[in-house]
Amino acid sequence: MQKVLLDVVAQYPAQVRAAQERDMPRMAYQARLLLDCMERSGKDLRNCAVMDIGGGVGMFTPLCRALGFGRVVLIDDFRDPVNEEIGDGILDIHRRAGVEVLTRDVIKDGLLSELGSDFDVITCFATIEHWHHSPKKVLHQAWGMLKPQGVLIISVPNCVNLRKRLTVPFGYGKWSQMRDWYESERFRGHVREPDVEDLWYIARDLRLKNVRIEGRNWAGFSSGSPLIRWCTGLADSLLRLRPSLCSDLYMIGEK
Repeated sequence: MQKVLLDVVAQYPAQVRAAQERDMPRMAYQARLLLDCMERSGKDLRNCAVMDIGGGVGMFTPLCRALGFGRVVLIDDFRDPVNEEIGDGILDIHRRAGVEVLTRDVIKDGLLSELGSDFDVITCFATIEHWHHSPKKVLHQAWGMLKPQGVLIISVPNCVNLRKRLTVPFGYGKWSQMRDWYESERFRGHVREPDVEDLWYIARDLRLKNVRIEGRNWAGFSSGSPLIRWCTGLADSLLRLRPSLCSDLYMIGEK
């Protein structure tokens, strides 16, 4: 996995390569989620189709192709600041890897039914908390595009993680930076951060089976504070035992 990750990261331009390198542990974990699901079902990766909603310019979809997934689709509106900064040419990395790149505002326009209903996995990592409308319609469309026993994976930031429980009483813990909300013409920050209970609500609404929720602490490890990164390293293994205390939540469920 490490070598494949490094090969994918090396394709990125210098100005964003460092950020992709820092994101490697998260990408490795998310890729392993898919690989474990396919291994349990006994599927050949070459015959498996993956759709990632809202993945932006990140390395997840090229990584899926590099690991052997047969069909990989990336859907995003590509209107984040990084797109404005470096341009859409960065998506050539994805296209050269064989990723089908579709520019689309899924909240406004929905998912394209023409993409088919034979996806083995559909992912939505750290995305729905940014949407200014309910994700319900899009998630139901995604459910309809999965094969029977197909897997839906959603990740979100946890609105009540341990750090927030400790810091909010002291006046710290804002969802977004003031400049991101006030100075930007279009706000792209977090609108509503879910918690574990919210993910179970979504799972019941989608009638998912064999649902599990896992916790990770990417926000802590990527903090600008050395103290928070150090504390996260000490507490990470224990926090994973209680996903409700983790900074990042993953819901994995089957159709």
